[in-house]
Amino acid sequence: MTSKGNPHPFVYWAQNTSHVLLRVDLKDVKDPDVQVNENHIKFLAVGVGARGTQLYEFELELGANIAPMSSQYRVTARQIDISLKKQSDGWWPKLTGSSMKPTWLKIDFDKWRSEDDDEAGLNISSNKSDELDAENVVADHMSFNLENLRKTYLFVYNLWQFLGFTYIFSTLIFKYSKLGSDFIPVAYQSVHYPLKFCQLMQALEIFHPLFGYTKGSVLEPTVQVGGRSIILFCLIEAENRIQDKPVIFYLILCWSVIELFRYPYYMTRVYDKDFGIITWLRYTVWIPLYPLGFLCEGIVILRNIPYFEETGKFSVGLPNKWNFSFHFPTLMRMYLLFFFLPAMYTMMSYMSKQRQKKLKVRDNSIPSNKIKMN
Repeated sequence: MTSKGNPHPFVYWAQNTSHVLLRVDLKDVKDPDVQVNENHIKFLAVGVGARGTQLYEFELELGANIAPMSSQYRVTARQIDISLKKQSDGWWPKLTGSSMKPTWLKIDFDKWRSEDDDEAGLNISSNKSDELDAENVVADHMSFNLENLRKTYLFVYNLWQFLGFTYIFSTLIFKYSKLGSDFIPVAYQSVHYPLKFCQLMQALEIFHPLFGYTKGSVLEPTVQVGGRSIILFCLIEAENRIQDKPVIFYLILCWSVIELFRYPYYMTRVYDKDFGIITWLRYTVWIPLYPLGFLCEGIVILRNIPYFEETGKFSVGLPNKWNFSFHFPTLMRMYLLFFFLPAMYTMMSYMSKQRQKKLKVRDNSIPSNKIKMN
């Protein structure tokens, strides 16, 4: 049984001889409303799920009876764990009393065990057709395999980008240590191929939330990837005279260092791992690097204005068959005058809020909460 008023979260279930274990896939939940009786559970909470930040709910008619007073739940940063105490020990053939399994209800494969496991593991055995409907097993296996492919792809993508920016950073540092300031005018030429390739690959980050591969808004990667692409391809690659300036060396160095901490963090989050030092670095190194990067980008735009005035590149003059004119240097001036500081402020404010949220101390061993009777 499910409510049709609000979206439902993904719920992963498993069991042992004494408990049914539910994992509700919602982030940043505070004070969920969890109610149970002997054979029914109702959940309601605001959190970040597959459809963003919304009010999510679900209801389930259970296949056997539980002991509501002995059931409890625990809220963590990534999920809500619900433990339902069975009235009598034993293995349930299925979770729900209905013959139809909701599409949002999944098997928790991380806890999939057979009844004969030494540690009294979870009873989701594919060899016992009387314990689980065969069609549901096939569907859950397909979902599990797709989820594994998604995680593998995201891990490989982030690893590839990390290696790419590691190469760029290492090349800059190694050659600068050997040649000193003589290297700065040729720094761009030494790394422009891997830099452009990695930047083109970053366009995939716009599609990840669109296809549901990652959670969050499409706006953030669009602004970040789009802005950096304009700087790289339209202002640096398109004008040779800016490429030997010292600001290019420092800009690429800033970009690279930021990514050296961003992509390892994303690699760990693919598998829901949280290493404190990586998280801290990811949401701390941006504090000096983002303003420095913005400053370098502003200098690149400013230095390029006379070059584009001279060449007329990307500008459209009259007369033409479309009766349309566009002056690219004017757009650059307008951005510096009216949008540069607001854009930097917006990005810094966003990252500051993310830092507060991510580094906020969360006690993952919070005492479990008793579930309300309904």
